[in-house]
Amino acid sequence: MRILLVASAFNSLTQRVHAELRERGHRVGVVLALGEDTIRAKVAEFAPDLIVAPMLTSAIPEDIWSAHTVLIVHPGPKGDRGPSSLDWAVHEGADEWGVTVLQAVAEMDAGPIWATEPFPVAACGKSELYRTEVADAAVRAVLTAVNRYATGAFVPEPLDYDRPDVRGVLRPYHAQQYRRIDWTTDDTATVLRRLRAADSQPGVLDELYGREFFVHGGHPEDRLRGAPGAVIATRDGAICRATVDGAVWLPQLRPRRIPGGPTTFKMPATTALGADLPPGIPEAPVSPAEAATRDTWSEIRYREENEVGYLEFAFTSGAMSTEQCRRLLAAYREAATRPVNVLVLGPARDFFSNGIHLNVIEAAPDPAAESWANINAMDDLVEAILTTTDTLVVAALAGNAAAGGVMLALAADEVWCRASTVLNPHYRLMGLYGSEYWTYTLPRRVGAATAERLTTEALPVGARAAVSLGLVDRALPGDAAHFWDQVRRDAETLSAAPELADRLVRKKRRRAADEAERPLSDYRATELGHMWRNFHAPGEPYHALRRDFVHKVCPTRTPDHLIDV
Repeated sequence: MRILLVASAFNSLTQRVHAELRERGHRVGVVLALGEDTIRAKVAEFAPDLIVAPMLTSAIPEDIWSAHTVLIVHPGPKGDRGPSSLDWAVHEGADEWGVTVLQAVAEMDAGPIWATEPFPVAACGKSELYRTEVADAAVRAVLTAVNRYATGAFVPEPLDYDRPDVRGVLRPYHAQQYRRIDWTTDDTATVLRRLRAADSQPGVLDELYGREFFVHGGHPEDRLRGAPGAVIATRDGAICRATVDGAVWLPQLRPRRIPGGPTTFKMPATTALGADLPPGIPEAPVSPAEAATRDTWSEIRYREENEVGYLEFAFTSGAMSTEQCRRLLAAYREAATRPVNVLVLGPARDFFSNGIHLNVIEAAPDPAAESWANINAMDDLVEAILTTTDTLVVAALAGNAAAGGVMLALAADEVWCRASTVLNPHYRLMGLYGSEYWTYTLPRRVGAATAERLTTEALPVGARAAVSLGLVDRALPGDAAHFWDQVRRDAETLSAAPELADRLVRKKRRRAADEAERPLSDYRATELGHMWRNFHAPGEPYHALRRDFVHKVCPTRTPDHLIDV
């Protein structure tokens, strides 16, 4: 079928639906909901059989939904209505929630139901929940609805609150009055629910040292204690703030915008506070191995089981700053010295990596210099993985990856991903040539012609398509927990395999042969030559594109690469 996606943004869920539908042979067009006339023009041009709205914050024009079947993806169970469904689910501590695909009608979220799927509410932030359990349920519901539409025989179910399975209600916008934290009375569980319900937008409005900030994200702390509301420690850019019965880690803050002033954006908490952070607050370091045994916030954890090492990293939004790359490199080098046969890299859930940290770069006094430092730190990390020859390295992607994050994964010997993973193996939408040794690793996997296509067409690639291309080795079904169960079993099988020694010998020989043909340093120098121009040459689009991305500037048109693909 010809299916048109109408979306307020080409976000992770829209990309996932786009990839899943294309993998099933549908012709998929995209139009960003930038105005009713824009939508009308695209509908007239594309002539869709069906319109699907995976993520929409505005209404579809009546003349469109009255002439075409328009399916709206709503992140709530049957009967749930309103713009803050997930916020309320996390805020109220729901154990189970749902995604409903309903037909657009005059009244928002009140149309007949084409499909609904439940999902468990994990103990995590709203954005992570959205990209994992919500996305999985949404794709199941969309595919069910599309198949039902294709049969021509399915009659959608009218919304009827008298039905026993319709348990949702109309909920108000989840305004700051519901999110407010009282540090003198709220316990840790309450604080965490409110922080997680506001992650990554809009954040919880709070005050620190006489300034107002939006707080983004929250994680428990198992040992540190202090006066409720006090900042009692820092760690790797985050601050630890005491509650009445414990403490929580706050990784990111966003200064409240001054009326008439410039837009603000999320930054590491200590960066956002700057000189307002009082001297004398102790840094509370934790090693990756210690972090793996504690209920505390750490971006990097390391553990070993049955001669397999697991280096877990979880960076907010998948972005990796210069310092984060350096910390991960140090942890990797330490892990590579351990007596393990297989080393598995990747977070337990959510993003694997999205490459360099654009927000940190934007906040730097010299963004070009920070961009250069960041890409070199990424290259150092990738080089360390590529030159590891006495251990088999597996990249395990439980979530999405993009740009340099994809190339980070490709440095491993094998790449295993969850079947729901979406990859964006390109840089050009940020005006960059790219580095991370992609000119070595990507053609080696998919061939020069496919590497050229992937990096220039700049479209998301679903896990199944990635396997068929050779971009990844395996796509494993199931949720994140099932994925990691399988990863552990298979990693232990690899570690115990009699042929592992021979495989490592072949790996070492291939690396030596590749180095003799063209040194890694040559790939790096060539890539960085392009990147230096991207960062420093007049007229390059990178800095403007980065600013628009960080400050969330709304596009004025649907990007060319998304039109009728």
